Amino acid sequence: MKLDGIISLYNDMRQLSLKRYRFGFRYNNVAFDVFFFIDESPYKLMFGVKAENFYFEVDVKKGFVIDSTLSHEKYSELCRILGLQYDPTNKFKPIYFFCEFNKNIPQKADRKNAPKPHEIAGYRKDVEEADKIYFMGWLDNTTNGNKVTPKNLEKSRLLLGNDAYKRCNAKNVSSRWTDDITKAQEVTLDF
Repeated sequence: MKLDGIISLYNDMRQLSLKRYRFGFRYNNVAFDVFFFIDESPYKLMFGVKAENFYFEVDVKKGFVIDSTLSHEKYSELCRILGLQYDPTNKFKPIYFFCEFNKNIPQKADRKNAPKPHEIAGYRKDVEEADKIYFMGWLDNTTNGNKVTPKNLEKSRLLLGNDAYKRCNAKNVSSRWTDDITKAQEVTLDF
């Protein structure tokens, strides 16, 4: 399926130099957080329902094409969250969800909707120290003779983006995280 509704948002994100964007979408009275990552290849859409501790990702391939099918597990969970009962004569298909989504994608980007790392971390829990969701700076491993770990690099990539991942890997720098919001810092790649 081609997501032609996302092209204007993509172009506006590029014009504003935004590589990650967050917006809302409602389907069947369920509010979804949607994240659009254009710093990954292929691009990614992440749909999440925080109250249900549920999320899934969809690759956005060249030409803004997505695969509108979901794994059986994600499909079943989505149906449950949407409150859909099995009906053999009127079966719910994920393409219905994506068609409605395509019609409701914002056309313009706003810098205020660039997601914070902790907003992404609320869904991507498959990282080291998943409870530590607030970014609190950088650690130069060269000064203490250590090496950045693959797990820390992966957390940096998933929560901060590919630019942070590449820079950390090249400079032997670890991202530092905390569970204390008062210690959170803005992310800058000025190391």
